[in-house]
Amino acid sequence: MEFTALSNATQVRSLNPLTITLQRSKRFLLFGYASFSRRGCSCKALLKTHTPTSTQNMPRPHSGDLELSALTALSPLDGRYWGKVKELAPFLSEYGLIYFRVLVEIKWLLQLSRIPEIVEVPSFSEDAESFLQGVIDEFSVNDALEIKNIERVTNHDVKAVEYFLKQKCQSNAEVAKVLEFFHFACTSEDINNLAHALMLKETMDSVMFPVMDRIIKALCDMAKDKAHVPMLSRTHGQPASPTTLGKEMAIFAVRLSRERKELSQVEIMGKFAGAVGNYNAHVVAYPDVNWPGIAEQFVQSLGLSFNPYVAQIETHDYMAKLFHTLIQFNNILIDFDRDVWGYISLGYFKQITKAGEIGSSTMPHKVNPIDFENSEGNLGVANGGLSHLSMKLPISRWQRDLTDSTVLRNMGVGIGHSLLAYKSTLQGIGKLQVNEARLREDLNQCWEVLAEPIQTVMRRYGVPEPYEKLKELTRGRAVTKESIRDFIEGLDIPEDAKKNLSKLTPDTYVGAAVELARTVEKAVSIVN
Repeated sequence: MEFTALSNATQVRSLNPLTITLQRSKRFLLFGYASFSRRGCSCKALLKTHTPTSTQNMPRPHSGDLELSALTALSPLDGRYWGKVKELAPFLSEYGLIYFRVLVEIKWLLQLSRIPEIVEVPSFSEDAESFLQGVIDEFSVNDALEIKNIERVTNHDVKAVEYFLKQKCQSNAEVAKVLEFFHFACTSEDINNLAHALMLKETMDSVMFPVMDRIIKALCDMAKDKAHVPMLSRTHGQPASPTTLGKEMAIFAVRLSRERKELSQVEIMGKFAGAVGNYNAHVVAYPDVNWPGIAEQFVQSLGLSFNPYVAQIETHDYMAKLFHTLIQFNNILIDFDRDVWGYISLGYFKQITKAGEIGSSTMPHKVNPIDFENSEGNLGVANGGLSHLSMKLPISRWQRDLTDSTVLRNMGVGIGHSLLAYKSTLQGIGKLQVNEARLREDLNQCWEVLAEPIQTVMRRYGVPEPYEKLKELTRGRAVTKESIRDFIEGLDIPEDAKKNLSKLTPDTYVGAAVELARTVEKAVSIVN
C-alpha cells in the first residue's frame, strides 16, 4: 500500500509565529503601542519590538504549499515512525474507513436480496454475488481516491461511497437494476458505526493482540529464565526483603494478561436502526418485515454484537470500555518501563550495544535506556488521546450531534502510539543482559533485610518485643553478616531454629519467589 496517513494532516501551511496582531474595533497593529478607550479609561498595551537582527533576517522554512510525505506529515506516526506503525493503516486510516464503508454498503444490499418481502431486490445469482464480493476484495487506494473526488462535489463522505458504488456496479446488469437499494433506509451513521466497529475489531485482532501477546510471552520467558536470580527489593526506594528478578517480571506478565483478557472480552457493538434508532423509514416502506430482527442478523453477520437501543448513533459505550482498558494496559507497561529503567540505572541490567549506534552527542560512553524511555513517552501520548476518546464518545446531545465524527477520526493516534510503545518495549527487552554480579553486590551490602525473618521466628517462640529488639539492632546502623549471626546466637530459641536462621543470607531469603516465577505461564493461562 502507498503512504496512507493515520492522521488527518493533508496540508502544511507556513506561518510566521513571530507576527503578533491585535484587533480592536477593526483596527490592526503590528509591533508597537496601542491605546484603547473604554468609558473614559485609557490603557496602553506595550508589545516588545524586535530588532532587525533578531527575527526579520532569520531564514525561514519554505513558504510554499508542501505535499504530504513522511517529511511533511504533522503527526510523527505518519512521518518518523511510519515504518513501525504502518500495519495499522489498512484499518485505521481514511482508506480503512472508506474500505469498511464500502463493505457495509455492499453487505447490506446482499442482505436485502435475501429478504422475501422485498421483491424489488430479488435474490442475486452466484455471478452477481461474486461481482459484489469482488468490489470488496479488489478495493484499492485508487478506488478510495475516486470516492474522495466524488466527496469534493457532494461534501458528504458517506454519500460519496453510495455514488461510487452506483457507478461501479452499472457494469453488472443484474446489480444495475437495484442500484437505488444501495444505502436503503440507512442513515450515514448506520454505515459509519459498523465501519468503525470493524476497524477496531480488525485492528485489535490483526495487530494489537499479537503484539501484546509477544510482550507477555517475553516477560514470561524472562520470569522463568531468571526465576532463581535473587534481587534486593526496594520499597520507598529503600532496601527491603529480597525477591528474584524472575518473580518481578512474572508480576508484570500476569498484570498485562488480565488487561489483555479484558480487552478481548469487550463486545464490539453495532446498530442499524435508521435515522433515530426506530426503523421509521423501514416500517413505512415495508411494514411486514421484522426490521429489528433483520438488523440484528445483519450486524451479527459482520462478527459484531448487536445494540438494539440507540438513537441515531451507536452509544459508543463499548468504545469507552475498550479505550479505558487499553489505557490500563498501557499504565501497567509504563510501570514496567520505569522499573526496568531503574534497574538499568542500578546496574542490574546491561544493554547489548549495536555497532554504529550513539548514546550521546557529547558523551561517547553512554548506552542509554532509550527504548524504555520511548515506550514510556509514547504510552503517555497514547493515553492522553485514548482518555479523551473514552470520555467524549459516550456523550452526544439528544439523538446525536457531530462531535463524535471528528473525534473518531483520531482512533489511529492513540492506538498508533500504543503500538509504537509496545514495539519499543520489546526492542528494549531484547537488549537486556542480567548483571548477576551487581545484584549479588547489593544483596551482600544489605544484611539488615534479615531482621524481618529473625523477628518473625522470635515471635513464634515467645521472645518478648522481637520487633523492637531488631529495630534497635538494625535501624540506621551498619549491619554485617557477623552482627546478624552474633544476634542470632544470643537468642533464647531452640537450637534448630538458630541453625536455620544462621543459614539465611540475603540472597537465599527469597521465600516462594522462585516457584512463583517458574509457574508464571500457568498463572497467565488461568487469567486468559
